[in-house]
Amino acid sequence: MISVLGSGAFGTALAIAFAKGGDDVTLWARNADAAQTMQTARTNPRLPGVELPNSVSVSADFTDALCDVVLLAVPMQKLRGLLEDHPELSGRTLIACCKGVELGTQLGPVAVIRDVLPDATPAILTGPSFAADIARGLPTALTLAVSDEDTGKALQQRLISPNLRIYRTTDTVGAELGGALKNVIAIACGIAIGAGLGDSARAALMTRGYAEMKRMAQALGAKPDTLSGLSGFGDLTLTCSSEQSRNYRFGLTLGRGADFDPSITVEGAATARASLARAKAMQVDMPITQAVVAILDGGLQIRDAMEMLLARPPKEE
Repeated sequence: MISVLGSGAFGTALAIAFAKGGDDVTLWARNADAAQTMQTARTNPRLPGVELPNSVSVSADFTDALCDVVLLAVPMQKLRGLLEDHPELSGRTLIACCKGVELGTQLGPVAVIRDVLPDATPAILTGPSFAADIARGLPTALTLAVSDEDTGKALQQRLISPNLRIYRTTDTVGAELGGALKNVIAIACGIAIGAGLGDSARAALMTRGYAEMKRMAQALGAKPDTLSGLSGFGDLTLTCSSEQSRNYRFGLTLGRGADFDPSITVEGAATARASLARAKAMQVDMPITQAVVAILDGGLQIRDAMEMLLARPPKEE
């Protein structure tokens, strides 16, 4: 049996995929009324047209929802609160399914789990994926990162389903940073397209943004190959090129000078600020991240940001 904590679109999509792989899945929803509605109607309003398999049970009872393998499908900035509120998660295998860097501590999901529940076995499931694709049974490849190789092999076999191909790595730092930092670059790419700067500008931002991602990850001890895989380059490519990405849509809205729905979680905004603070402390050069933060905080206009990036001293690629 598998537990998925968080009944948003992504958590529900994962529950559906694992159920189709033959597992019984308990999907935990914080709101009791929402849980009852989903359990009865067998649908999630965030995934229209997708039916929950019979082997997915939706519950608001946290204790009943727990098993040995638990997926944490909550927003990055909510992860610590969930762990602190539920010490009964200690000692279990906890797989983070969020992407970002925590404001204040500047930690990623695996590090937050270690910080709050040191007796748990932390892991992260990340990579290029949209909830709607997973829920519809479309082929998707993800990276599972856990520091212990034997644990990773066992979890890999446990989580594979007909439409989910799972690759594994022991590089948790690289996997969590790739998934986090690509959201910042996606905002930058959305801004460029929204402002009418063109596809060539987007390509430049993706490429140089990827260089930023690698610089930060390597400075923190990640393996370079990890950023070349699904959790880095793969996720960057998807997120910077599709309006299914909330971070990209957020950037588009900024570039067009329009208002964005404040109820939609945009992990990249908090991650940009946290990552920039960490980069400054470590003296890691991240000019695109710096420009995104300046635009978010109202200290820099979009055209000025582009001119600033173009005016940087010439360098070897």
